[in-house]
Amino acid sequence: MRIVPVIDVLNGMTVHAIRGERKNYRPLRSVLCSSVDPGELALTFESLGFGNLYLADLDAISGRSTNFALYQRIRTRTNLDFMVDAGVADVTKAEKLLRAGVSKIVIGTETLRSLDFVDQAVKSFGENRVVVSTDLKGGEVMSISESIKSMNPVPLAQKLEKIGVSQVILLDLDRVGTERGANLEVLKGVLKKTRVKVLVGGGVRSLQDLEELRNLGVFGALVATTLHSGKLKVGELQSAGFL
Repeated sequence: MRIVPVIDVLNGMTVHAIRGERKNYRPLRSVLCSSVDPGELALTFESLGFGNLYLADLDAISGRSTNFALYQRIRTRTNLDFMVDAGVADVTKAEKLLRAGVSKIVIGTETLRSLDFVDQAVKSFGENRVVVSTDLKGGEVMSISESIKSMNPVPLAQKLEKIGVSQVILLDLDRVGTERGANLEVLKGVLKKTRVKVLVGGGVRSLQDLEELRNLGVFGALVATTLHSGKLKVGELQSAGFL
């Protein structure tokens, strides 16, 4: 199972995300890195042995500028396999992200207008370069599309699988930054009903949580708060075979 550290970028700096309440996000304080520069944090993650990275460009997701220069900097300064959610909703912007060096584009349901775009993206870029994030809030799918918003996470995952999506993130925003544990109910449903590779985001708090997710067959876990607080140590991850 992959351990994927998270960088949340707001106003060009790394912030501490809590429950998806972006107005309350504050500059990150981390035992791993003293800088709030996302590029410096990416370098730190690589130096610690991580090979993957998830970056949420909250500036772009909020409809402001997209941090293309940051993506290029991470690509030129690291060998990380990094995925980016930048509120992509059309092929033109997706192409710009990939040209900037992004390994995989993340299509978040929060900003997704239609599943037709997912189909188009998979056909244009291939299943290995497209990840769909099922963004959950209050147990429901977040989306500006009423049809997507009305779907339950498991049937949505089944539909994505039929489209050709091979990797799905289950991102429970209510659990982000809270260290409450992952949303196992939804996770088990998706694992039982589909064959997609599932990455879990939100709530991971300990090595024990990660081992439970690995035993369930989870493909990857997005981790932030527990790493930055020092509760989950890199040495533990190495000893357990995660790094």
